[in-house]
Amino acid sequence: MRNVLDRFKYNGLFVQMFIIMVVSIVAVSITATWTTMNVSSRVFMETFSITNSKIISQIRNGMDSFNYSIVLTSNKISQSGTIKQFLTEGSGDSSEMVGSYFQMGQQMNKIRSSVDAYEVGITVTGVNGRRYSTDRSYWPVPDDKLENHPITQRSLAEPRKLMYSYDDAESSGIPGIEPTIVASKTLVDRSGTVYGMVYFAVREPYFARFYNSNTSLGNDVAVIDKRGTIVSSNRNDWIGQRSPDLLRYAEEIEEKNLDYKNANIMGKDHLLLSEHISGLELYMVNVIDKKQVLGQLTDTKQITLIVMAIVAAAVIIVFLISRRLTKSLTRLVKQISTISKFEFDRHVKVDGSYETKQLGLAFNAMIDELNDYVSKLVETQKQQRNAELEALQQQINPHFLYNTLASVKFMVQQGNKEKAAETINALISLLQNAIGNVSEMITVQQELDNMKNYVFINQVRYGERIRVSYFIGPDCLNYRIPKLMIQPFIENAFFHAFNEKQEGYIYIMVAQEGTSLVCEVVDNGDGMNINGGIPKEVSKRQLFSGIGVRNVNDRIKLLFGEEYGVTITSEIGEGTRVKIRIPLLSSNNDPNF
Repeated sequence: MRNVLDRFKYNGLFVQMFIIMVVSIVAVSITATWTTMNVSSRVFMETFSITNSKIISQIRNGMDSFNYSIVLTSNKISQSGTIKQFLTEGSGDSSEMVGSYFQMGQQMNKIRSSVDAYEVGITVTGVNGRRYSTDRSYWPVPDDKLENHPITQRSLAEPRKLMYSYDDAESSGIPGIEPTIVASKTLVDRSGTVYGMVYFAVREPYFARFYNSNTSLGNDVAVIDKRGTIVSSNRNDWIGQRSPDLLRYAEEIEEKNLDYKNANIMGKDHLLLSEHISGLELYMVNVIDKKQVLGQLTDTKQITLIVMAIVAAAVIIVFLISRRLTKSLTRLVKQISTISKFEFDRHVKVDGSYETKQLGLAFNAMIDELNDYVSKLVETQKQQRNAELEALQQQINPHFLYNTLASVKFMVQQGNKEKAAETINALISLLQNAIGNVSEMITVQQELDNMKNYVFINQVRYGERIRVSYFIGPDCLNYRIPKLMIQPFIENAFFHAFNEKQEGYIYIMVAQEGTSLVCEVVDNGDGMNINGGIPKEVSKRQLFSGIGVRNVNDRIKLLFGEEYGVTITSEIGEGTRVKIRIPLLSSNNDPNF
């Protein structure tokens, strides 16, 4: 596996050239194929839409003829005195009713001849409660349900219009009602008084014959009323459904006089053609599924295989040419990579093409100069590192000494000689460790003694409003750490963390965590905004040494690497947590400073 990775690494230029050319070939092939198919599809869809527009016009003519027959029959019924008398006269004896129904039947037989060409059931109802039907099986709505039926109510709301509506068992709430298209009209006399209703019922499957012969897979028809209900369709799952989007597209096509419209319906791209049948107050919408229709036009699988074969042939040719051009350069790169890892002063072998030879000669000349420069640079960096470490050595702040000695003087004047002696001893120990101990690294125990002495001096100077607790793992006392690594953070806590709070606690914790030594300084003081970085230093007039928290972080990273250092978290009003991570160092592996 490693050999394979090395081959890829040394042939980087060849791989990049090959990938770029392959991507270019594939992109050009896909773009050309997509453009060709897209143009072909657009031309086909436009031609298909023109053909379907002519078919829709023919279907509309057939529906207009049907509507004309319904209108003609409706007018004959409204003009018939016999029918009006039947629907308005009071109840007589049985012989009169038989005669009245006989005359009604005779009259309806004459009138229904206008719609004999269609399978239509006619129902007439009157204000006197009478009802006459040529065939109740077309629309078997009970007499007691018809008066309050939604279709009746809509017709009464617009008595001058012949209205087409959809009805079935679900929408009417009447069991046994099959999907039916009902044309209804109110019967009104010359004075405007309503005396009856007439209904023309056509079963939806029969109504669909107007267009069914012109539908196919992916080429569907939906007839929609003004409320967005699909009253008829070759798709049975659409019939009776509400489709506001389809109605909106149909109205847009009519208003803008569009030939067709592209639309997304039910999550698919469709081409829509619409015709408004004004006499029926219906929209006939031709819904064409682009993907399905175009799938019958183009064999996408075959086109894809051909394109893939062309691309594969082009890739093979590109591979052979690119490999030939980059072979000598690859050998040179491999030699250079080996030299940079193992033998920095070894020259590369100069061979191959003219360009490769020039590169080899230039590299050999450069490596001679670089070898001399690196030697000088290594020595300079050693000196610079030593200088940086010396610059980070702590310097005792004279203000700290002045203030501490002033406090001792005050205690002596007050007669508190024992406390003054303890303070002097603590200061002596602190100065011995800071100045007298020349070693850069000290034990955790020594750093702990320094911290206790420093805390004691500060509590003598400022009182014990800030209390300090130590939690040191016994197994950590002999590990070695950089001198005065923790002390700057205790200084920051004393002089920065309790400006608003009158008192608080500082906790110092040292513990082993895996292969690292973790030291934490936690306070419950004011907290601060650090924005993910190291905070600014406090005023140095009050500090014991010149080492700040930023110096500690830089110093640790310089000594041990970027994976070690200082992290600080803080919340306003809650306090601050400083976490210092360094490697475990015993006296045996103490670095030499």
